[in-house]
Amino acid sequence: MSARLTDYRHDGLRFDVLDEGPLDGDAIVLLHGFPERASCWRRVAPLLHAAGYRTLAPDQRGYSPGARPRRRRDYTVARIAGDVAALIERAEVGSAHVVGHDWGAVAAWATATLRPDLTRTLTSVSVPHPQAFVRSLTRSTQALHSWYMLGFQLPWLPERLAAKPGGEFDRSLARSGMSPDEVARFRTEIVEYGALPGAIGWYRALPFSDRHLLDAPVRVPTTMVWSTEDPFVTRAAVELTPRHVVAPYELVVLDAVNHWIPTQAPEALAESILERAVSR
Repeated sequence: MSARLTDYRHDGLRFDVLDEGPLDGDAIVLLHGFPERASCWRRVAPLLHAAGYRTLAPDQRGYSPGARPRRRRDYTVARIAGDVAALIERAEVGSAHVVGHDWGAVAAWATATLRPDLTRTLTSVSVPHPQAFVRSLTRSTQALHSWYMLGFQLPWLPERLAAKPGGEFDRSLARSGMSPDEVARFRTEIVEYGALPGAIGWYRALPFSDRHLLDAPVRVPTTMVWSTEDPFVTRAAVELTPRHVVAPYELVVLDAVNHWIPTQAPEALAESILERAVSR
């Protein structure tokens, strides 16, 4: 049985980890998205622990204080997937069920693609396969829902907009469906914590991303969880995803739920994660 982790090192960086649940349980890696940290899983993880699973939820690259490189190219998807693989290897669990929300879903897709030996199953929350997303930009209205990704390419401006409490950045999160408590948590856990520049680094590294990650199919059992009120991801992108999975695949659609599934529909999400883990 491996020891409890509080942090781990990879690529010269140190990552903080929430390691909870039964140490002898099968491991589930929980990967947060933007703009949240590992605490976004606080309502999902206890449900997984009750089912006998151990959870490993890192504050990812750009979020952990010891893992905030300054170069854009340090935030490529391949590097982020390497961080996830290093966590699984450091935990000495053999392989893990990998779950990711938002940008964490991109990290999960990439980990399953590059390291299927470490990925027992994949549960992607809100974000489809990267190639499906790219194709949807020209085949649907997805580009209109992703305009902010271009805005994040600008230097300094997103950080300056976020610096003002109650300003446009906070209001945009509220319009996306975040509750007042969640917006407040963004301000304390991301802005005041100093994590915002690194978090935006994931977007700014997109021009440096490896194209082969888009082309390679996923070969592990996969569940895609998407919600009908998601303002960022269209159904068209989701429906293109199955062609990129060469393994058992299931789409779970949550009606009347917005983008922030881990905090606002934890029971339904935990059920989907557990069903995938059991049915692998």
